[in-house]
Amino acid sequence: MAIGILLVGGFGTRLKPLTNQTPKPMLPIGGLPVTEHQLLAAKKAGINTVILATSYLSEVFIPYFGDGSKWGMKLLYAVEKEPLGTGGAIRNAAAMVGFSQSSEDFVIFNGDVLSKHDIAAQLDFHKANSADATLHLIEVADARAFGCVPTDSVGRVTDFLEKMDNPITNDINAGCYVFSPSVISEIPEGKVISIERETFPQLVKSGRPVYGYREQSYWLDIGTPAALFRGSRDFVAGDFMAGVGTKIASDCIITGGSSIGAGSSIGTGSVITNSIVGDGVFIGDNCTITDSFILHNCQIASGTEIIGKYISPTENLPISTQ
Repeated sequence: MAIGILLVGGFGTRLKPLTNQTPKPMLPIGGLPVTEHQLLAAKKAGINTVILATSYLSEVFIPYFGDGSKWGMKLLYAVEKEPLGTGGAIRNAAAMVGFSQSSEDFVIFNGDVLSKHDIAAQLDFHKANSADATLHLIEVADARAFGCVPTDSVGRVTDFLEKMDNPITNDINAGCYVFSPSVISEIPEGKVISIERETFPQLVKSGRPVYGYREQSYWLDIGTPAALFRGSRDFVAGDFMAGVGTKIASDCIITGGSSIGAGSSIGTGSVITNSIVGDGVFIGDNCTITDSFILHNCQIASGTEIIGKYISPTENLPISTQ
C-alpha cells in the first residue's frame, strides 16, 4: 500500500495571529487538529504509515500524535532545520523510508487543505494509468486566484499555468498528489524546491505521465482565519459541538457552529457564537464570546466580553472571521 507524507512545515503567515503559538496544521477544525482530519482520511484509504514533514514549531506535533498507535498507524517525523519548500520537504521525508528501494507509491497531503475526496480512488486511477504523478483536481467557479491545470481527454496533464486573468480551465490543483518513487528520486536533495513551480512543470515538459484525478468533493484551503472558521462550522454542522470531558452550564447559549475542545468548562449564563474554543479552557460566568478563537488552556474571567479576538494565555489580538 502507499506511504503518506503530510507537508506540515509552513509558517501559516496568512493565518496570523492564530499561528503565533500554534502551527497551522494543529489548529482545530470541529474539535480536532487539521492534521488529525488528514490522518483519518489517510487511514480510511488504507494508508497506515505516514511521515509528518515538519519545520515551524515542529515540537508541537510529537506530544500530540506520538508514534500513531492511537490511530492504528505508524507515524514518523522528518524535521527540517531550515524550510526546504514543498519539493525539498517531500524528498527529505521520503528518505526516512528508503524511497529509492521502495515499490510503494507516496501520497502527499498539503497541510492546509481539508478534502473529503476518495483517496483510494485517486490511487487506483494512478495505478490504472501507470502514472508517475497524479494530482487531485477540482473545478472552481473562478480560477483567477489559483494556478490552473489543463488536461487532455484522458486526464493527462498538459500544462501548469500560473494565475491569469482569463484561465483556460477552472480545474485547479487541490493539494493531494500520488507520486511514484522515481519522481521523488529526481527532486534534488537538501535544496529548496517547489513541486508546484518546478517539479510538476518539468515532469510535464519532459513528457512524463502526469495525470489529473478529477473529483468534485468537499474541499477547503484553510489559509486564512475566515476559512478556518468556515471549515470548523462545516464540520460541526449544527449549533455547536464539545469535546470529551467538557462541562457546560445548563443555561449557556452556544450557537453558530461553535466548537469547544476537550476538558473545558463554560460557566453559567455565558453566550458563545461562531467561535473556536480549545482544550482545557475555563470560561467563567456571564461571558459573551463572538467570532473569536480561544487557544488551549486559557482562563477567561467571569463577565468578560470578547468579540473578534484571538486569545491565548499571553496574547489578546483582533482577528477577522468573516
